[in-house]
Amino acid sequence: MRNVIACLSAGALLATAGAAQAANPATATFGVSATVLKNCTVATTNVAFGNYTPTAGAVSANGTVSVSCTKSTTFSVSLDKGTTATGTIAQRLMSDGAGDTLQYNLYTTSGFATVWGDGTGSSVKQAGTGAGMGTPVALTVYGSLPDNATNQGVPPNTYTDTITVSVAY
Repeated sequence: MRNVIACLSAGALLATAGAAQAANPATATFGVSATVLKNCTVATTNVAFGNYTPTAGAVSANGTVSVSCTKSTTFSVSLDKGTTATGTIAQRLMSDGAGDTLQYNLYTTSGFATVWGDGTGSSVKQAGTGAGMGTPVALTVYGSLPDNATNQGVPPNTYTDTITVSVAY
């Protein structure tokens, strides 16, 4: 009987010791980290002049460059000369594919005073600061197709050009 009581007492002590250990668990910590990298994306809408009637006056149209960047990321937006071979940033050209061209240009304001380009010559880039990837910064592209002697001398056709937008950040 003494052995049975000793075994029961030893079992009770072990159970008590196990309960005491469960009440005081071992702990440790670990860190969690991430690095947010600068990022920008760009979306555009076309500058569509529509119909141009020679001698009826200049035609203007607007488009949009929307830049989404990580918050507080500064950026600059450049527009190239376009895909018409003889065009320049100072004088962009649309082509009808048959060798005829139509003059136009793209500007930073509705007053058509400053050409939006890549910073060369008298052209400028547009700058901005990211508001977060879900909040695009919209920049308006102001287009002007002048009613000048050169444009008045082109044959009727559809004229096009393609501009590449570059965002540096």
